[in-house]
Amino acid sequence: MKFTAAQEFTAELIGTMVLILFGCGVVAMVVLFASTNPVIPGQIVNGGYTNITLGWGFAVLMGILISGGISGAHLNPAVTLSLAVTKRFPWSKVAHYVAGQMIGAFLGAAIVYAVYHAKWIQFDPALDHTTGIFSTFPAVAGTFWPGMVDQIVGTALLVAIILAIGDKLNNPVAASWGPLAVAFLVMAIGMSFGAMHGYAINPARDLGPRLFALVAGFRNTGFENGVWIVPVVGPLIGGVVGALIYDALIGRALNRADESARQLTDQQGVDPEFNLKR
Repeated sequence: MKFTAAQEFTAELIGTMVLILFGCGVVAMVVLFASTNPVIPGQIVNGGYTNITLGWGFAVLMGILISGGISGAHLNPAVTLSLAVTKRFPWSKVAHYVAGQMIGAFLGAAIVYAVYHAKWIQFDPALDHTTGIFSTFPAVAGTFWPGMVDQIVGTALLVAIILAIGDKLNNPVAASWGPLAVAFLVMAIGMSFGAMHGYAINPARDLGPRLFALVAGFRNTGFENGVWIVPVVGPLIGGVVGALIYDALIGRALNRADESARQLTDQQGVDPEFNLKR
């Protein structure tokens, strides 16, 4: 099937919007609904970080399921760029994919804010300490490189393993379980590398909601001190690094082995099953 650029743009927009609705939605649940009488942090009463990692994983799954049939559900400029750099995706489509992702992320954040607005104003009337519901911030305030390294490593893992999941030579049945595997991958990254800079691992997921927060009047958005740069630049670098590493160390080896196996099956009198087993 072939789809138009407008259809692909719309699919990426809707998929990324769904991603943000569930992802930022679960963070809002944890942060905004702490118990006040008695005082119990939302980290305890609403599942805390465990719920956040599970919620973001399922958010990715739902985004893939709603848009994958048309656009392939990149939902992430780092994924789109990495696929283009490694010649898996045409450069001519990069702009409308990324535009859809950014707009979808912005709209998803706006809807989350609209749903929780009454509670939000009660919890943070000055809108000065809840931008973290939308976007990520460093665990060590005032630092740059710890978060940048974290984002590069996290996104390299994300893209390399996405390529492994989708590689038919590596996982022949990936089409049936690929979306769930990617969801588990995002959960694993959050559980293992989530604290240093909030595991954005996706420029649209972070910048789109952060831009909404700025437009909506939130303070301390991260634009004042350059915090926003890390979850945008880091994932773009990390994604490309992860894709190149996968191709160099795994993908090419699989391709060479597959080509050798095909050549053997073309030889007269050769049993292909015997040779493949060896």
